[in-house]
Amino acid sequence: MDVPELLYKKPEFIETASGNKVSKNSVMCGSQNIILQGRTVVLQDCIVRGDLAGVKIGRHCIIGERVVIRPPFKRFQAGVAFFPMHIGDYVVIEDDCVINASMIGSYVHIGKGSVIGRRSTLKDCCAIAPNSVVPPETIVPPYAYFSGQPALYENDLPECTRELMVDYTETFYQNFKAV
Repeated sequence: MDVPELLYKKPEFIETASGNKVSKNSVMCGSQNIILQGRTVVLQDCIVRGDLAGVKIGRHCIIGERVVIRPPFKRFQAGVAFFPMHIGDYVVIEDDCVINASMIGSYVHIGKGSVIGRRSTLKDCCAIAPNSVVPPETIVPPYAYFSGQPALYENDLPECTRELMVDYTETFYQNFKAV
Protein backbone atom coordinates (compact mmCIF):
# COMPACT_ATOMS: atom_id res chain seq x y z
CA MET A 1 0.00 0.00 0.00
CA ASP A 2 1.25 3.45 -0.83
CA VAL A 3 1.21 5.86 2.07
CA PRO A 4 1.66 9.55 1.23
CA GLU A 5 4.19 11.58 3.15
CA LEU A 6 2.45 13.30 6.07
CA LEU A 7 4.11 16.40 7.46
CA TYR A 8 3.38 17.77 10.92
CA LYS A 9 4.61 20.79 12.85
CA LYS A 10 7.13 19.60 15.43
CA PRO A 11 5.84 21.92 18.22
CA GLU A 12 2.35 20.36 17.91
CA PHE A 13 3.51 16.82 18.83
CA ILE A 14 5.37 15.25 21.72
CA GLU A 15 7.87 12.55 20.75
CA THR A 16 8.77 10.11 23.51
CA ALA A 17 12.01 8.18 23.95
CA SER A 18 10.38 5.04 22.53
CA GLY A 19 9.34 6.91 19.36
CA ASN A 20 5.67 7.58 20.17
CA LYS A 21 4.31 10.73 18.54
CA VAL A 22 1.37 12.19 20.46
CA SER A 23 -0.48 15.35 19.46
CA LYS A 24 -0.54 18.07 22.10
CA ASN A 25 -4.19 18.63 21.09
CA SER A 26 -5.17 15.13 22.24
CA VAL A 27 -6.41 14.44 25.77
CA MET A 28 -4.77 11.68 27.80
CA CYS A 29 -6.82 11.39 31.01
CA GLY A 30 -5.00 9.44 33.71
CA SER A 31 -1.76 9.32 31.75
CA GLN A 32 -0.13 7.17 34.47
CA ASN A 33 -2.51 4.35 33.39
CA ILE A 34 -1.84 4.69 29.63
CA ILE A 35 0.98 2.61 28.15
CA LEU A 36 2.18 3.24 24.59
CA GLN A 37 4.64 0.48 23.68
CA GLY A 38 6.52 2.43 21.00
CA ARG A 39 6.33 4.00 17.55
CA THR A 40 2.63 4.76 18.00
CA VAL A 41 1.09 7.87 16.44
CA VAL A 42 -1.83 9.60 18.22
CA LEU A 43 -3.29 12.34 16.01
CA GLN A 44 -5.19 15.54 16.92
CA ASP A 45 -8.26 15.73 19.17
CA CYS A 46 -8.11 12.13 20.46
CA ILE A 47 -9.35 11.25 23.92
CA VAL A 48 -7.85 8.30 25.80
CA ARG A 49 -9.56 7.64 29.15
CA GLY A 50 -6.83 6.12 31.30
CA ASP A 51 -8.49 7.59 34.38
CA LEU A 52 -11.24 4.94 34.23
CA ALA A 53 -8.96 1.88 33.86
CA GLY A 54 -5.61 0.94 32.33
CA VAL A 55 -5.16 1.31 28.57
CA LYS A 56 -2.28 -0.51 26.88
CA ILE A 57 -1.55 0.25 23.22
CA GLY A 58 1.01 -1.85 21.33
CA ARG A 59 3.77 -0.97 18.88
CA HIS A 60 3.28 0.71 15.50
CA CYS A 61 -0.35 1.72 16.10
CA ILE A 62 -2.06 4.62 14.37
CA ILE A 63 -4.84 6.40 16.26
CA GLY A 64 -6.72 8.75 13.90
CA GLU A 65 -8.17 12.18 14.58
CA ARG A 66 -11.09 12.61 16.99
CA VAL A 67 -10.93 9.00 18.23
CA VAL A 68 -12.30 8.24 21.70
CA ILE A 69 -10.73 5.26 23.50
CA ARG A 70 -12.65 4.40 26.65
CA PRO A 71 -12.15 1.23 28.73
CA PRO A 72 -15.19 -1.07 28.89
CA PHE A 73 -17.52 -1.16 31.87
CA LYS A 74 -20.05 -3.45 33.48
CA ARG A 75 -22.98 -2.44 35.65
CA PHE A 76 -23.48 -4.15 39.01
CA GLN A 77 -26.04 -3.59 41.74
CA ALA A 78 -23.42 -1.71 43.72
CA GLY A 79 -22.42 0.51 40.77
CA VAL A 80 -20.18 0.38 37.74
CA ALA A 81 -16.80 -1.31 37.27
CA PHE A 82 -14.34 -0.41 34.49
CA PHE A 83 -11.96 -3.03 33.08
CA PRO A 84 -8.52 -2.61 31.47
CA MET A 85 -8.30 -2.33 27.69
CA HIS A 86 -5.57 -3.86 25.56
CA ILE A 87 -4.84 -2.88 21.95
CA GLY A 88 -2.29 -5.06 20.13
CA ASP A 89 0.52 -4.20 17.72
CA TYR A 90 0.14 -2.82 14.18
CA VAL A 91 -3.42 -1.56 14.68
CA VAL A 92 -5.01 1.23 12.62
CA ILE A 93 -7.97 3.11 14.08
CA GLU A 94 -9.19 5.65 11.53
CA ASP A 95 -10.75 9.06 12.28
CA ASP A 96 -13.95 9.63 14.31
CA CYS A 97 -14.15 6.19 15.96
CA VAL A 98 -15.41 5.36 19.44
CA ILE A 99 -13.64 2.36 20.98
CA ASN A 100 -15.10 0.66 24.05
CA ALA A 101 -13.71 -2.87 23.49
CA SER A 102 -12.10 -5.06 26.11
CA MET A 103 -9.45 -6.28 23.68
CA ILE A 104 -8.31 -5.48 20.18
CA GLY A 105 -5.79 -7.95 18.81
CA SER A 106 -2.81 -7.21 16.60
CA TYR A 107 -2.97 -6.38 12.86
CA VAL A 108 -6.50 -4.94 13.10
CA HIS A 109 -7.99 -2.21 10.92
CA ILE A 110 -10.99 -0.19 12.16
CA GLY A 111 -12.63 1.98 9.51
CA LYS A 112 -13.52 5.65 9.79
CA GLY A 113 -16.53 6.55 11.93
CA SER A 114 -16.95 3.08 13.46
CA VAL A 115 -18.20 2.35 16.96
CA ILE A 116 -16.89 -0.69 18.84
CA GLY A 117 -19.36 -1.68 21.56
CA ARG A 118 -18.47 -2.28 25.19
CA ARG A 119 -16.58 -5.42 26.12
CA SER A 120 -16.26 -6.50 22.47
CA THR A 121 -13.24 -8.53 21.41
CA LEU A 122 -11.55 -8.08 18.05
CA LYS A 123 -9.17 -10.99 17.41
CA ASP A 124 -5.91 -10.71 15.42
CA CYS A 125 -6.00 -9.87 11.69
CA CYS A 126 -9.59 -8.68 11.41
CA ALA A 127 -11.13 -5.55 9.93
CA ILE A 128 -14.19 -3.38 10.58
CA ALA A 129 -15.67 -1.43 7.65
CA PRO A 130 -16.13 2.36 7.85
CA ASN A 131 -19.27 3.59 9.66
CA SER A 132 -19.93 0.20 11.24
CA VAL A 133 -21.34 -0.38 14.71
CA VAL A 134 -20.06 -3.49 16.48
CA PRO A 135 -22.65 -4.44 19.16
CA PRO A 136 -21.61 -4.88 22.80
CA GLU A 137 -19.92 -8.17 23.77
CA THR A 138 -19.34 -9.20 20.13
CA ILE A 139 -16.38 -11.43 19.29
CA VAL A 140 -14.90 -10.74 15.84
CA PRO A 141 -12.90 -13.83 14.74
CA PRO A 142 -9.47 -13.72 13.07
CA TYR A 143 -9.37 -12.87 9.34
CA ALA A 144 -13.00 -11.71 9.38
CA TYR A 145 -14.35 -8.53 7.76
CA PHE A 146 -17.37 -7.07 9.56
CA SER A 147 -19.56 -4.24 8.27
CA GLY A 148 -22.94 -2.61 8.80
CA GLN A 149 -25.11 -1.31 11.62
CA PRO A 150 -25.06 -3.65 13.49
CA ALA A 151 -21.79 -5.01 12.13
CA LEU A 152 -22.09 -8.54 10.80
CA TYR A 153 -19.70 -10.95 9.10
CA GLU A 154 -19.22 -9.97 5.45
CA ASN A 155 -16.32 -12.11 4.20
CA ASP A 156 -12.81 -13.38 4.91
CA LEU A 157 -9.60 -11.36 4.72
CA PRO A 158 -6.57 -12.70 2.82
CA GLU A 159 -3.92 -14.70 4.64
CA CYS A 160 -1.42 -11.89 3.99
CA THR A 161 -3.39 -9.46 6.22
CA ARG A 162 -0.68 -9.57 8.86
CA GLU A 163 2.06 -8.58 6.40
CA LEU A 164 -0.14 -5.86 4.87
CA MET A 165 -0.81 -4.27 8.27
CA VAL A 166 2.88 -4.42 9.28
CA ASP A 167 3.85 -2.80 5.97
CA TYR A 168 1.17 -0.09 6.19
CA THR A 169 1.81 0.93 9.81
CA GLU A 170 5.61 0.96 9.50
CA THR A 171 5.42 2.97 6.26
CA PHE A 172 2.95 5.42 7.87
CA TYR A 173 5.35 5.95 10.79
CA GLN A 174 8.33 6.49 8.46
CA ASN A 175 6.35 8.96 6.31
CA PHE A 176 5.02 10.91 9.34
CA LYS A 177 7.70 13.58 9.41
CA ALA A 178 8.25 16.83 11.27
CA VAL A 179 8.75 20.12 9.46
